[in-house]
Amino acid sequence: MTELLADHTTLRLGGPASTWVRVTTEQELVEAVSTVEGPVLVLGRGSNLVVADAGFDGTVVEVATSGVRADVEAHDDPTCGGAMVTVAAGESWDDLVAAAVERGWVGIEALAGIPGHVGATPIQNVGAYGQEVSQTIAQVRVWDRVLRGVRTFANADCGFGYRTSRFKVDPDRHVVLDVTFQLRQGSLGAPVQYAELARTLGVEQGGRAPLADVRAAVLELRRSKGMVLDADDHDTWSAGSFFTNPVVDEAAVPGGAPAWPQPDGRVKTSAAWLIEHAGFSKGYGAGPVGLSTKHTLALTNRGGATTEQLLALAREVRDGVEATHGIRLVNEPVLVGVEL
Repeated sequence: MTELLADHTTLRLGGPASTWVRVTTEQELVEAVSTVEGPVLVLGRGSNLVVADAGFDGTVVEVATSGVRADVEAHDDPTCGGAMVTVAAGESWDDLVAAAVERGWVGIEALAGIPGHVGATPIQNVGAYGQEVSQTIAQVRVWDRVLRGVRTFANADCGFGYRTSRFKVDPDRHVVLDVTFQLRQGSLGAPVQYAELARTLGVEQGGRAPLADVRAAVLELRRSKGMVLDADDHDTWSAGSFFTNPVVDEAAVPGGAPAWPQPDGRVKTSAAWLIEHAGFSKGYGAGPVGLSTKHTLALTNRGGATTEQLLALAREVRDGVEATHGIRLVNEPVLVGVEL
């Protein structure tokens, strides 16, 4: 039976795959990506993908591997220095965050509610509300499709940056097998660095709050922005934030726009601010695609949309921002068979 990518992506867009393979073990995953001829698309939960209406002329390898191994039990003596937790690529990321909070593992609690699998998180260096996975990843184990062998990359060798990594830069080479996280133990979350989250929790920026409270507050914030998947809420029929926050020279930032200093001397500004101040408000767009009514960074499928319609809106927003502010936005989702 033909599998449609639309049935496996959070945007609910994308045509058929020529071949579909679902793997549940690491051995099956390695065999699939090393023996299949022609183009291969490694698929988790499809939360960061925009797939062509024509589909994918190749083999989709759906990763459904499982397993979470920790070198300590829940709430062991915290003087041991923390927990090393190795997680299979096919595990649900949000389930891992929930388990970490329950077991007193500190460092990923602010990343609650993010859809997708664990294997995708190092590729994009997933981050939100002041945390990034690069802060807690100890190593990433991959299948190298060029060298045809298993390789293990320590954190320092992963090339992590804002929404990027060596795995994203060379996307057809590395297939993530598992990720090992080094998490502290305790009942309080990491210092809260994100102002909006600190206000929601009622703590000072840099203060701490119970792990469960941090996770609950993040989920509340994400739901208010349509960023927690809900089949009945078309605002969540998206790929999350469609554009990354631009990192530019300080002189390029429009007056009044946020500006967060970066280690290289440049500043990061807000893509949402740029979009809104270029005339694209929440809910913008007519027909089956539009900006979310809750968050201008999300492009949504209101039902019955096509990928090309979504991309037309993305181009309109991108070009409008560039014409207004002189800054060209870059898409965050991976584009498959299409160009922006």
